[in-house]
Amino acid sequence: MRTRIEFGTAGLRARMAAGWSCMNDLIVIQASQGLCQYVLKNVENAASRGVVIGHDHRHNSQRWAELTAAVFVHAGFKTYLHRGLGAHSAFQALQILCGIMITASHNAKDDNGYKVYWENAVQIIGPHDKGISASIKANLEPQTWMTEQLHSLCLDRTQEMKDAYFANLASLNRSRVLNGQSRVKFVNTSMHGVSDVFVSRAFESFGFPPYIPVVEQQQPDPDFPTVAFPNPEEKGALDLALRTADAHGANYVLSQDPDSDRFCAAEKGPNGQWTVFTGDQLGTLFAAQTLEHYKSAGKPLEKLAMIASTVSSKMLEAMAEKEGFKFAECLTGFKFIGNTALDLVKGGYEVPFSYEEAIGFMFGDRIRDKDGVSATVSFAELVVALTNQGKTVHSYLEEQYQRYGYFQTLNSYFVCKDPSTIDKIFERLPELSQIASLTITSVVDLTTGYDSTNPPTYKPSLPLSSGHMIQFRAKQKDDTKVVLTTRTSGTEPKIKYYVEANGVDPTAVHNVLTKVVQELGSTWMEAEKHHLGHP
Repeated sequence: MRTRIEFGTAGLRARMAAGWSCMNDLIVIQASQGLCQYVLKNVENAASRGVVIGHDHRHNSQRWAELTAAVFVHAGFKTYLHRGLGAHSAFQALQILCGIMITASHNAKDDNGYKVYWENAVQIIGPHDKGISASIKANLEPQTWMTEQLHSLCLDRTQEMKDAYFANLASLNRSRVLNGQSRVKFVNTSMHGVSDVFVSRAFESFGFPPYIPVVEQQQPDPDFPTVAFPNPEEKGALDLALRTADAHGANYVLSQDPDSDRFCAAEKGPNGQWTVFTGDQLGTLFAAQTLEHYKSAGKPLEKLAMIASTVSSKMLEAMAEKEGFKFAECLTGFKFIGNTALDLVKGGYEVPFSYEEAIGFMFGDRIRDKDGVSATVSFAELVVALTNQGKTVHSYLEEQYQRYGYFQTLNSYFVCKDPSTIDKIFERLPELSQIASLTITSVVDLTTGYDSTNPPTYKPSLPLSSGHMIQFRAKQKDDTKVVLTTRTSGTEPKIKYYVEANGVDPTAVHNVLTKVVQELGSTWMEAEKHHLGHP
């Protein structure tokens, strides 16, 4: 037997179907056997330390969690099998060897996935990813398919894990009394996912009055019937929630993705128009909130650190430079953010908040992963505090722009299904010296391992990317600056781009951003020549 499905981005994620490159019973068993044998060979007392397994509500999720458990039970592992639907971060409380979550996050309904956490409760990175991949190929012959009487052979610590999760969440609560007195109305949608029961309990824990649910999307439904794509970032995904808020006179909409690890929010302005905040805007808001709490606690700023992925806004970097705390960046993905946080903690820093632009936010010092529930109540608490001061979230964001500079982002992608064309595009990019009349001031190529700002070795501080990835910085004479990052997707035939302009004049920033994006497609990517698709 042989498998072609890739294991490396903290696990597996693919369309559910028969075949070597899809998610199915055989692939799950093979992945589990490979992981099982890898930890047995590389970790002392692996079987007695155990493994915890959880799942979301997607088609086949429960079955594949049980098949995974069967493999580990068969190998003599102490196996904790989560009972019922689990929110993404709620199963990480046990001090075990590794964790497995069967979920495809915000992917389409036909997808599912297999996400792996190591003993530090962070998603796996190298060398474990390559080691597990090799172990899978060496252990392809199925050893067991049996799930009968499985639950009697697995340990049930579900309630304990949930209680530990909410105890940690309660430590983030800053103003319970003020929350209880608030008259702010919140509408929440779980996007047909698992988050409603978790967010409801979190609201109660933080002292908020109950939110108004989007009833049509409140209960888990693996077919996601009211949305074309179950991702709060997608255009139109929040339409039903916004209509619900209008009908109830609510000014704020909260949303989590199906497995509850991402968060999105919207605010209704005085003119009745809704603003859906981007991941970078939310990251800026949460960072400012975190900084205020840290200062008010009288803690030394030189011991504070925050992290953002390299494709996220550089506004957090600007905040750190002005305020005196440490900023760190890493590759995209919370497997990198979580491990970077742990390294900073070892170095004596406190890391209370980190984020990536794809609406992923990490709070506190216990869960080193993105978590939509903690982001939801943190945002609601920010709203209540600002309302009490006569402010809005939008006005608070403008205050940050006034203090640190105006930052605006525009992120999207091109579709290209020909790998050779993608190679040609990325080979050409480092040779370009201008874009939209801006001069390129630095190039960091994480495909080849080149950083123009780091002589004499010119080696980048970040590790190489598994695919193509190049970041350019450019500036105009008026000191308006641009950061342009483009990379290939690990799961889709896309060339993604992230463009951010910043300066003191919002109009100038917007104009530069628009020109850069236009020229990126027409001149840099040569979209027409290469027949690239664009949303």
